[in-house]
Amino acid sequence: MKKLLAIVLSIALLLGLAACGANKPADDTTAASENQTEANPVTDRKVGFIFLHDENSTYDKNFIDAAKEACDNLGVEYVLKTNIPEDKECYETAADLAESGCSIVFADSFGHEDYMIQAAKEYPEVQFCHATGTQAHTAGLDNFNNAFASIYEGRYLAGVAAGMKLNEMIESGKIKAEDAKIGYIGAYTYAEVISGYTSFFLGARSVCESATMAVQFTGSWYDETAEKEAANTLIERGCVLISQHADSMGAPTACENAGVPDVSYNGSTKSVAPNTYIISSKINWVPYFEYIINQVANGQPIDTDWTGTIATGSVQLTELNEDVAAEGTKEAIEEAQAKLEAGTLHVYDTATFTVDGKELTEYKADVDSDPDYTPDTNVVSDGYFHESEFRSAPYFDLEIDGIERLNAKF
Repeated sequence: MKKLLAIVLSIALLLGLAACGANKPADDTTAASENQTEANPVTDRKVGFIFLHDENSTYDKNFIDAAKEACDNLGVEYVLKTNIPEDKECYETAADLAESGCSIVFADSFGHEDYMIQAAKEYPEVQFCHATGTQAHTAGLDNFNNAFASIYEGRYLAGVAAGMKLNEMIESGKIKAEDAKIGYIGAYTYAEVISGYTSFFLGARSVCESATMAVQFTGSWYDETAEKEAANTLIERGCVLISQHADSMGAPTACENAGVPDVSYNGSTKSVAPNTYIISSKINWVPYFEYIINQVANGQPIDTDWTGTIATGSVQLTELNEDVAAEGTKEAIEEAQAKLEAGTLHVYDTATFTVDGKELTEYKADVDSDPDYTPDTNVVSDGYFHESEFRSAPYFDLEIDGIERLNAKF
């Protein structure tokens, strides 16, 4: 009897060790939540993520943090692939993830889209999801989806913080009203970037009427040297506050060195610019990641073109740096946000800006994208430009008065 008991205990011990080994990540890019359980339609899922850069990029770090949080919340195994360029390597990575058992594959950069579509056609049983893209609603694929958020509202609110700072500088005598010039570093002349800096500018202009803006493009989503040089160029040209749609710490570092206030994007840069950083807007991707995992687990379709909002918790501001922000900034942001949520304030209210000196009454945007970016849909009605309502990815690409583009070759 004792011998039989010993044998049983030995087998149990071996099975326990085997189970521990089975939960060990295959490599340092794969992880499984401690909450994972057996025969669960959610935790049985495996999700693959493709990122253009790594955690050194504020843009990609925002996605990476959200991916980890969402998967840990749901107890889902995940695989992170970083520094995947916008070329055939994206397709190869997506195919590898599908082959390895991922039921969802997500990519985070605009240039990944064509390669994700290629993979979606070859692996119809896998859901391929893509941020910032434009083709899902016309591609006709049940397993390819786009997602974005109404970040222009978050940009607008961050712009309110910038405008309050400009007012403080004017009132203190540091600058004159006519010198309230914002500098902005943009990656490319894509609609996403144009929509971002325009909404930011309109937020600033809503509280500082004399504000103007100059935009310098870098031709890269992440180039620390180019972004730092662009910030320095803008400061030399008289810009007294800097913001950006670029992903490195280059611009915030330049601002800290020059003592120029800075509003960031995709996350706080207070660690490198404690004396100049004010606030940042960002998309919170956790709600979307949890949504797509649950939809697949429950056998439900994913929205072809999903748009997150302030109401869904997808548009957020980071904590305000009270040591740098102007007095009353928190209250001004809260007031503007309440109006946005109530629908009494529209970021692109056509009464608040002009194009070539004229108010905008209609505008055909490229919503159903084609290779020539042909305008196809009127997006102006009821007194405002309806951004991200006809398609999740931004399509506001107008050059409004008050914003100067210093270079536009990208």
